[in-house]
Amino acid sequence: MALSKSALKKALKKGFITVNGVLGTTATYISGGEILAYTASEITVPKKQFNQNLDVIFQDDYLAIIRKPAGILVSGNVFKTVTNALVQNLEKSTLPNATKPQPVHRLDFATTGVLLIGKTTQSITALNNLFKNKAVQKNYYAITIGKMAKSGVIDTLVEHKKAVSNYTVLSSVNSKRFGILNLVDLSPKTGRKHQLRKHLFSIGNPILGDKDYFLKDLILNGKGMYLHAYALEFKHPFTHEAISIKDQLPERFKKIFNLEM
Repeated sequence: MALSKSALKKALKKGFITVNGVLGTTATYISGGEILAYTASEITVPKKQFNQNLDVIFQDDYLAIIRKPAGILVSGNVFKTVTNALVQNLEKSTLPNATKPQPVHRLDFATTGVLLIGKTTQSITALNNLFKNKAVQKNYYAITIGKMAKSGVIDTLVEHKKAVSNYTVLSSVNSKRFGILNLVDLSPKTGRKHQLRKHLFSIGNPILGDKDYFLKDLILNGKGMYLHAYALEFKHPFTHEAISIKDQLPERFKKIFNLEM
């Protein structure tokens, strides 16, 4: 009998079949007693890489800290993400449980700043646990609109859940269009989605350039959002070293306040 065309076609997608050492085709007949062998082909289909240069601030065999640019998702069901650009930017871990590098927290599409990456399966789990146990301190710079108290605590619910953000105004300048612009240091104590953006909007001081949470006629177009994650502090889960990363104030922030930071 002839080999089944459908079975052969399916098999040949991933390898080939021989009958008594001869390559089988749909014209090969089997009368009984033949030796059939299936060999899987080791075909490697090259995966497309997202060619995005990332600034690497720190890395070892366990983890890395990179600087996320604006206008790119951290992860998601799209091609252009930080996750898809990590392999080409980071040194591969030499540890036996090395895996594809994965971010362990998120920054919004328009937000810039420091992002923590796990490079091994154990490290990804350990870093996620640090965030779960609130053992990672994060700080942000933002430029906000409108007069603000020098410092304060915002505890408005976010997504019907408890959310707490501390803020300190570092500098303020007059603006012809926006009235007052403030350079603010933000320290979230919880990690709700869009927490800082929602909190600042809730007290009437939205972030400059925020297209989702803004006051009427006070939206800035074409300049991006002025929110930058500048600091991460935590205890390394494997070396037990105290990690303290502090990024500089972005140049576009400095231009507004004429600051050297």
